[in-house]
Amino acid sequence: MSADIQAIPVVAVSYNSPELLQGLLSSLREFYPNPVHIVDGSTPEHVEKIRAVVAGFENVQLHVMGFNIHHGPGMAWAITELGLSGRVLFLDTDIVIRRGGFLELLAEALQPGDYGAGGVAYVNRDGFDIPYAYGAVPYLHPPCMLCNVEVMRQWPLPIKHGAPMVAPMLALHDAGKSDLLRHLDWCGNDVLMGTKKVYVDHIGQGTSQATGSYNLDEWFAEVRAKEAAKALPPPTGYNPDLLALIPATAQAIVEIGCSTGALAHAVKSSRPAVHYIGVELDPKAAEIAARFCDGVQALDLEATDDSQFRDYASRDCWVFGDVLEHLRDPWKVLQRIRAVLPPGGCVVASIPNAQHWSLQGRLSVGDFRYESGGLLDRTHLRWFTRVTIFELFQSAGFRVEAGVPRIFDEPGREPVLNAIRQMAMAMGRDPEGAVRDALPLQYVVRAVAA
Repeated sequence: MSADIQAIPVVAVSYNSPELLQGLLSSLREFYPNPVHIVDGSTPEHVEKIRAVVAGFENVQLHVMGFNIHHGPGMAWAITELGLSGRVLFLDTDIVIRRGGFLELLAEALQPGDYGAGGVAYVNRDGFDIPYAYGAVPYLHPPCMLCNVEVMRQWPLPIKHGAPMVAPMLALHDAGKSDLLRHLDWCGNDVLMGTKKVYVDHIGQGTSQATGSYNLDEWFAEVRAKEAAKALPPPTGYNPDLLALIPATAQAIVEIGCSTGALAHAVKSSRPAVHYIGVELDPKAAEIAARFCDGVQALDLEATDDSQFRDYASRDCWVFGDVLEHLRDPWKVLQRIRAVLPPGGCVVASIPNAQHWSLQGRLSVGDFRYESGGLLDRTHLRWFTRVTIFELFQSAGFRVEAGVPRIFDEPGREPVLNAIRQMAMAMGRDPEGAVRDALPLQYVVRAVAA
């Protein structure tokens, strides 16, 4: 075991469960000597038992809060108050280590600049587990996760919640940065109950069984209040550059992949007379979007016949927000739109840039792995660069009349951009042009009939 691995600090939040803490620490020490921080919120009658457990292990520090700090705030306290740096392993107290090597695998998966590595599943915006669907929020489960603590401090901290990571995960999702999460199949398996464990055993609700409750009354009350509310808050997270390219003259819009209706709400808020139809495969998202659209259809556009496109012949603006790359044949879809588009109509689309510097860098070392979101979203079927985006629309009978490259301040890109210059020169191409085309994370374009 390398010294770097042994130096990774471990953080666990404890509450009235000395037996669970004993199981965690004794099983961890069978394989790893790493420094451990226990953030304890136990009641007074349990604190002395917790102290006795901690005293039985070397290199373990106990931080007694004197009140039930709860899981999320306990992690947040460790992140902000313990002076931690670099990689930090977070473990639930109801975790038992069954086999060594898991920390090495987490460390191998976690790259500089990543948020964390572990089991990534999907939740809704309240933090409840749901099957994967378009718009679902990738969620790094906290029972066993290795994180770059400096990156954690750049995002909202964990909260007192049945899903304590929901605040940072929502922020990552809404910023299009869920690709900072690294999923390991074994970890996703091991944190579930009723599965054959590979490295760690998540007893599951062990703290609840040991103490009588999760003390989540406030959270459940909040969720019930949300569910009972007559008017839910409008969705957020639309692409402002996509909104900006929708013509002010557009009167009838159809958005393919409207999700929960964030863009529709933004358009209708300033232009209520616009007739806005959404098309959305996810029935739950479509149900929410119906509050902001004039109509929503749950259908697979590629599976419909030409009559469906003729039904949209009055639509003078078609919107695809990060959707074309998910289609089996985006060329054919655009051709069918062109056949019914009225004079003066247009298509507005945002498309990820397959020439982005991060993808080029990862390709150069063979690190092309599908992920839960971002440029390498596992549901992407097609890939486009600036040049091939123009070709996509031209082949369907369109002309791109406006476009915006979406460029963000991304750390670590300069060394890769210098390498891209060298590659372009080696191929006899313009090095500065290659760098310009490697900067945008996305392109947003508006195309009209050629």
